[in-house]
Amino acid sequence: MKLISWNVNGIRACMKKGFMSFFESENADIFCLQETKVQEGQIELDLKEYHQYWNYADKKGYSGTAVFTKKEPLKAIYGIGKDEHDHEGRVITLEFEGFFLVTVYTPNSQRGLARIEYRMKWEEDFLSYLKQLEKSKPVIFCGDLNVAHKEIDLKNPDTNRKNAGFTDEERGKFDELVNQGFIDTFRYFYPDQTGAYTWWSYMFNARANNAGWRIDYFCVSPSLKADLKDAIIYPDVLGSDHCPIGLEVF
Repeated sequence: MKLISWNVNGIRACMKKGFMSFFESENADIFCLQETKVQEGQIELDLKEYHQYWNYADKKGYSGTAVFTKKEPLKAIYGIGKDEHDHEGRVITLEFEGFFLVTVYTPNSQRGLARIEYRMKWEEDFLSYLKQLEKSKPVIFCGDLNVAHKEIDLKNPDTNRKNAGFTDEERGKFDELVNQGFIDTFRYFYPDQTGAYTWWSYMFNARANNAGWRIDYFCVSPSLKADLKDAIIYPDVLGSDHCPIGLEVF
């Protein structure tokens, strides 16, 4: 089974930059999007074979997630069941027979760490949500987690140490995910690979110079370790300031 995740930074803009070409060429079983930036009725995608699930932010042109899946899930859940978090369209959960699939667009701590306190509360509640799901069946979660976990996960760790996405607080919350058993699938397969990034600033020719960050992830419950086949980053796929990532499993 092949899964893809991509922060498209606006699905309508990405559609004009080759989204469908990549979508069709990969032919994934499940395709997850973050930062769709649309409201209901603003886009119609004719995706034959796929069931579509969208979670929209209350605020127009902001956040939002989507999942397209060939196999119809048993159930779809929108949000994590907490009103303080569930107005920005950040989470979709699909329940399948053998696992839960969760796509997430984690809140950015913002310039000057203006939203770091909220981010910490989000992290606690999201981890609690994942562990609750895990009581029933294994979890695969993916998306833009807005954190580079280790120094190897960004080009310039020294100059970014106190910036959003690489603070001790945010990295510590990713440590907690790992300590709870969740596997960062890319590092499971490629623990020492450098230069493996999924996001590049639009400034300073960052993408051309591969001055990036790895902030997009597929993570799985430990019980799925034996089912992991490969984790993929698609750095040459354009259309967003993020590139897609993939997971092959089962």
